[in-house]
Amino acid sequence: MIEVTPSIALQDDEVVWKAVRASGPGGQHVNKTSTAVELRFDVRGSPSLPEPVRARLYRLAGSRLNQEGVLVLVAQARRSQELNRQEAVNRLLELIRKAAEPPPPPRKKTKPTYASKLRRLEGKAKRGGVKAMRGRPRGED
Repeated sequence: MIEVTPSIALQDDEVVWKAVRASGPGGQHVNKTSTAVELRFDVRGSPSLPEPVRARLYRLAGSRLNQEGVLVLVAQARRSQELNRQEAVNRLLELIRKAAEPPPPPRKKTKPTYASKLRRLEGKAKRGGVKAMRGRPRGED
């Protein structure tokens, strides 16, 4: 059991691991060890996720979600497979926790107060007066 939140827990068999070869520098060692980890989690078929959380997770996952509704996370920053595995789990838990947060309440539209409208108009009139004084002096020629 992987506990995400007090109300959401994932079964161990819902997360599929696969060790793959890491890319990047590393000499001969990188060519013979599979330290990178690919984590696959079926968002669409998971019985552990409530429907609203699943919908928000779809939006948050973005390009990490494939056509079948499977979330794919690849961790290869660390040198050991176990550390990469832990990093992938942490990223999955972070994504699900963020999706489990309720959306913020909708914004209430407000109108400017009468006093703020007056202040704005006074500022505009003052600025217009400053600009009007910039011109050439108008004399009785």
